[in-house]
Amino acid sequence: MSPAKHKYTILQQICQHIPAHLVAKLAREFGADKKARSFSPWSHVVSMLHVQIAHSLSLNDVADTLRNHAGVLTTIRNATPPSRNGLSHANRVRNPAMAQELFWQVLSHIQNQHPAFGYEAKYSAMPRRFKRTIYAIDSTTIQLVANCMDWAKHRRRKAAAKCHMQLNLQTFLPQFAIVKNASTHDSTEAYGLCENLKSGEIAVFDKAYVDFKHLAKLDKRDVFWVTRAKDNMAYRIAKQHTKPKGKIISDDLVELQTPKSYEAYPQLLRLVTAIIEIDGKEKTMTFITNNKIWAPSSICDLYQCRWGVEVFFKQIKQTLQLSDFLGHSQNAILWQVWIALLAYVLLRFVSFLGKWKGSFKRLFTLLRGVLFSRLDIFSVMISCGTARGSPRMIATPQQAYLPGFDLK
Repeated sequence: MSPAKHKYTILQQICQHIPAHLVAKLAREFGADKKARSFSPWSHVVSMLHVQIAHSLSLNDVADTLRNHAGVLTTIRNATPPSRNGLSHANRVRNPAMAQELFWQVLSHIQNQHPAFGYEAKYSAMPRRFKRTIYAIDSTTIQLVANCMDWAKHRRRKAAAKCHMQLNLQTFLPQFAIVKNASTHDSTEAYGLCENLKSGEIAVFDKAYVDFKHLAKLDKRDVFWVTRAKDNMAYRIAKQHTKPKGKIISDDLVELQTPKSYEAYPQLLRLVTAIIEIDGKEKTMTFITNNKIWAPSSICDLYQCRWGVEVFFKQIKQTLQLSDFLGHSQNAILWQVWIALLAYVLLRFVSFLGKWKGSFKRLFTLLRGVLFSRLDIFSVMISCGTARGSPRMIATPQQAYLPGFDLK
């Protein structure tokens, strides 16, 4: 079945989920409307969304493509195609905080209008017995190959930015994010990442985010947390919490021994050592938590579901344009990263409305190929060969005729 026609292009049907007044309002708030005579903030946002969904490789790529579709672009709330220098200048001088705020407000708007959004695609490996909200916290390094980026120097001859993410595993959507240079340690960003957590919620993070002063503050706020113990953590076993059973080697309450660590966290910690299967191989791992009620197996399962944030990073890095950047300045990098996250949310929302059952990557490649076609976006999703239905059964096997062979 061929897709149904539509009066708007696929790109316009994606962009229409951004509230009409929002970009102009934020442009005034962040000063992006000043000196924006021929290239409006709305045109800037549409152009950067096109960069992400079409996987544009350079300024010339996006400028030439949008200029060739200038007539269609006008129907998207009077957006105009950028020149090469115009887009480069906008990315360099306009405040990227506008793109950041646009992402959060669009996400909030969609969730308010459709409260069920996200829950249809929650992380499959999340323990089902937990009814509390679980947040996975981690970071990903975005490699920047240009050595001239002084603001993002990561190592001696490398440049990089980092995206610190707080991911809601029930909706598989970002709840909080920090995008900045990669020079600071993860534990430094832990305070900001966990500031919005509420009493009773669960935070799961890797040992890179362990800071005992921060963990003590989470404990005072009644926020449960699970992480791995560092290899050099000095502690004294106060008492056994539960007896070892199955793959649980030990479950103890411990007291920190290092004076500085004990001063930061004087309470007893729960330390669970267990055998965990990773990629088909068994490995001994040690976890610490402030919860003294859960079964030790539940603590292991909670930490394992942290892998969900790695799956999220893999999704956006393998689909969206986060490898080739259109500029070297800090503003240009931040614009591209925040618009990438916005494109992710918009495509996820389209898949929610269309009840898409395939992967995010499959949806991305499907829509990218028809971005300027006047087709109904949901009809395109239904007509996709692998999207719906089961293969047709053949009553009798079909036989091929090969010239020169006598079939008996």
